[in-house]
Amino acid sequence: MTGQQSPEVTGEPSHDNRRQVMYWRLLARLFDHEEQAALESASLAVVEDIGLPAKLLDPQASVDSVVQRHPELAAEFGGLMAPETETETETETETETDGDADARDRAAEVRRAALVSKVLLNVFHSPPGTVTAGQLSRWQSDAGWLERALGCKPGELRGGRAGGTGAGPTGSGGGGRTPDLSRLIPEIGPELGSIEAGLVKRMRLREVLADPHLAGQLTPSMSLIEQLLRDKDNLSGVALANAKALIRRFVDEVAEVLRTQVEKSAVGALDRSVPPKRVFRNLDLDRTIWKNLTNWSPEEERLYVDRLFYRHTARRTTPQRLIVVVDQSGSMVDSMVNCTILASIFAGLPKVDVHLIAYDTQALDLTPWVHDPFETLLRTNLGGGTDGTAAMALAQPKIAEPRNTVVVWISDFYEWQTEPLFESMAAIHRSGAKFIPVGSVTSSGRASVNPWFRERFKDQGTPVLSGHIRKLVHELKTFLT
Repeated sequence: MTGQQSPEVTGEPSHDNRRQVMYWRLLARLFDHEEQAALESASLAVVEDIGLPAKLLDPQASVDSVVQRHPELAAEFGGLMAPETETETETETETETDGDADARDRAAEVRRAALVSKVLLNVFHSPPGTVTAGQLSRWQSDAGWLERALGCKPGELRGGRAGGTGAGPTGSGGGGRTPDLSRLIPEIGPELGSIEAGLVKRMRLREVLADPHLAGQLTPSMSLIEQLLRDKDNLSGVALANAKALIRRFVDEVAEVLRTQVEKSAVGALDRSVPPKRVFRNLDLDRTIWKNLTNWSPEEERLYVDRLFYRHTARRTTPQRLIVVVDQSGSMVDSMVNCTILASIFAGLPKVDVHLIAYDTQALDLTPWVHDPFETLLRTNLGGGTDGTAAMALAQPKIAEPRNTVVVWISDFYEWQTEPLFESMAAIHRSGAKFIPVGSVTSSGRASVNPWFRERFKDQGTPVLSGHIRKLVHELKTFLT
């Protein structure tokens, strides 16, 4: 950016020029570590002129610290970059008039540019070199503000704890027009996750975990949990205790989100083969009156009831077996964590027999610990390669009653024994068991699935389920209840 001419800011700069100043400064800061004096002084003049605090331009200040000193800005950051709905756009167009309204919108755009620049710069200009626990915590907080600005919940785009319940971007900006980012938002989540993972890798994590004060500054996230699971065998004493505490916190928070999703899913159908229980609380009063109307006596103004009707309340409780097979190779860590927790939740449902198998080049039956996802994760050993035939050898003997069995296979399906593995999967499908191949169960829904398997699953009538974890919750709850 050195040598670039800054936009004209002398005299009475227009709203457009002021907005350009803020965005030119943002680009300069992102792509060139050297401070551009002209842009800094021009930006300071713009910020002070529109009534925003100068601290907004301090690259070392977190959004939290800005909001703490100026709490009125918290509402402006929320939904700052959220996509407009068509209704909002139409309403704004109808109410807009020339002159004052246009000037008001342009002034709001300058204010938005200053606030947007702060959030984007804090998130996408990560600190160089070794990262401290405090720097990671600050970045996670700033990333949460970016997610709020996009109309999401903190952690939702990164596949964290809040990701399970959000219905998508909501909210609106703080005045003026907001660009439609609805197509861009799904791509931001994986990028944020990548930045966070890079920060975690640059931490001296073992040293941080060995210090209770520094460990207390860590906010558990999927990237951090991945590193802890990879390094757990090298930890001991205080460091291992702190690592387990972080994993447990993350597991409990994600479990709460997923449990809510399971509870909101449709419950099992009424079983009309079971006669309704003839007790007063099950009496169907409306139906009883309707069916006995022929017994109405006009002279006596009395309804004679010769038959009572009761509601069916019993639901189908056929024991179902759920076999979850999950790839624990390095590329599937997010899915491993989510599915381990999800399996434990379904294991807590009545009449559901849950089995859990994890594999890379070898397979491990984790069924004895399926009720405790924390203990299950501690027994995983994240690897590199994948051999699904090893997992299939453990899964097939568990299919005793195919019609009452569902097999969920979570992987990117990049296998080295493709033909034998697919044939055994096809055999499960032909047996009458429900086979659900899953490419990803993350909040972002981003996954790379082997095209060879994807096409064959589609031809078989069992297309790969890929996307938000809510899809898998719905599929399983529909079959099991």
